[in-house]
Amino acid sequence: MGNIIAIVGRPNVGKSTLFNRLTESNRAIVKEVSGVTRDRLYGRGEWNGTEFSVIDTGGYVKGSDDIFEAEIRKQVIIAIEEASVIVFMLDVMTGIVDLDEVVAKLLRKSGKKVFVVANKVDNTQRVGMSSEFWSLGLGVVYDLSATNGSGSGELLDDIIKEFDKDVDEANEESNLPHIAIVGKPNVGKSSLVNALTGEDRNIVTDISGTTRDTVNSRYKSFGFDFMLVDTAGIRKKAKVQEDIEYYSVLRSIRAIENSDVCVFMVDATEGIQKQDLNIFYIIEKNSKGVVVLINKWDLIEKDHKTMGEYEEKIREQLAPFNDVPIIFTSTIEKQRIHKALETVMEVHENRTRKIPTSELNDVMQEIIMATPPPSVKGKYVRIKYIQQLPTHSPAFAFFCNLPQYIPDSYKRFLENRLRDEFLFTGVPLKIFFRKK
Repeated sequence: MGNIIAIVGRPNVGKSTLFNRLTESNRAIVKEVSGVTRDRLYGRGEWNGTEFSVIDTGGYVKGSDDIFEAEIRKQVIIAIEEASVIVFMLDVMTGIVDLDEVVAKLLRKSGKKVFVVANKVDNTQRVGMSSEFWSLGLGVVYDLSATNGSGSGELLDDIIKEFDKDVDEANEESNLPHIAIVGKPNVGKSSLVNALTGEDRNIVTDISGTTRDTVNSRYKSFGFDFMLVDTAGIRKKAKVQEDIEYYSVLRSIRAIENSDVCVFMVDATEGIQKQDLNIFYIIEKNSKGVVVLINKWDLIEKDHKTMGEYEEKIREQLAPFNDVPIIFTSTIEKQRIHKALETVMEVHENRTRKIPTSELNDVMQEIIMATPPPSVKGKYVRIKYIQQLPTHSPAFAFFCNLPQYIPDSYKRFLENRLRDEFLFTGVPLKIFFRKK
């Protein structure tokens, strides 16, 4: 188990602000409204050469009938179980309230090392206002301002003393494949993460927009080892009503940009609509591998032809980039979800494939000789040499005498032959023609 800090407390005491400071990021959405953070959010931090993970949690609320607050309670309890140490955040401006007592009782039962933090000590006038927090019986109280960072150094100095010094925390997670699960709201993205991990890692409801932050989960089972990234649903700009959702969408797009392969989820009952295509184009534009998951397949009335006809229609809608794996799943029934994982890793392998230059030229020059570029205005194009470029995603340079005369139809022909010969299913290819 690595060195993990869990930040817990009631709503709106500054947990996400501290998370962003410890991880030196702005991954957690911060707003003066309770209930903004819903899922457990993971990040990485470092202090004086010691690396650690940080978990941001939603505000703990007891006895509420609100569906989200009930799920947030579960997320907080799981985070406490996972953590090496716990940072219990309180608001120095409001003092102790009933809910703080409830959280303190929960932490005393956990048996974990707890650091009590009095937040919002933003100026010298507030120093000393935290004395009442000692009555919670959880030990030393640290005055801190998560906004400007004062007091955070002393807190981190004492936290890292509690860490297991034998834990080798080289940040291997950054080198793992990152698989982003993307799609419109309420297509089953969080349900897929929960089905794969075997725990209620992400909150799932029938309300679209439940997931707001991008949530990372390391998946290490059945011979697989990668980072699974659940994202907020991406909807049309005109339908983004609140600024919290606006930032959620930005984070989802950033998750696509930082991923290796995207699991593009579509609701089987709705099919691919315009907004689905917009998401698909974002994936393609960023040259990411993609696997299409048609979820909620259990809700479709079908016969022996339904799947084939549905798949053919999907490929027509995704044209011209339709060389993608399409898998029909049900996250509720856990139908074909491990098949999806196998396919995702195959696509990742395709995206990282490097073709030796000699093999590339042997294969493609034979194809080009059999079907040379068409002449344009009486000029003949001669492709002399092909090379794979040293990029993160597959890209190829064709060196020729007249690159300006290569028609788009021939570019598509060469792309299709590259796919056929070297297996680039699920991966956008880039082809460049250069003067030689």
